[in-house]
Amino acid sequence: MKRRWQIVLPSLGLIIFSLITYHSFNQQLAKAQPGRYLWWSSVPLDRDPLERRRAEWDPCRDKADSCVGWDPISIRVLPATVPRLYMLSALPAFLAGMIIVFGLGALGVNQVWSFLIVLPLLTSCWYFLVGWLIDRRLSR
Repeated sequence: MKRRWQIVLPSLGLIIFSLITYHSFNQQLAKAQPGRYLWWSSVPLDRDPLERRRAEWDPCRDKADSCVGWDPISIRVLPATVPRLYMLSALPAFLAGMIIVFGLGALGVNQVWSFLIVLPLLTSCWYFLVGWLIDRRLSR
């Protein structure tokens, strides 16, 4: 029995995840002053979810009292085609990963790091399962 799709799909999923992540980090580095949030496609990831280092991320720290900051919840970002297809194709893994990432964020864990650890593992497992089902179906 050939196990072609069990290897191809997780590998392809990791490559696509890496490219989206690379693009997101490049956009972050292109900004003059990197902020508290990393936007992975359309997902805001908080580096300091419990605001322990609020002064470090506060956009109004050097300005007058009348400064107004923007909450990322009020910003609407639509994902591009490739991230959208990636999120839809790995929807169960992506939803489980987001629950884990935001749950850890509520405990004070950096959401960027937890996202970069959890999502590749879960999506690889998901694509492996899908590849296994395809290989099983093709071997009949």
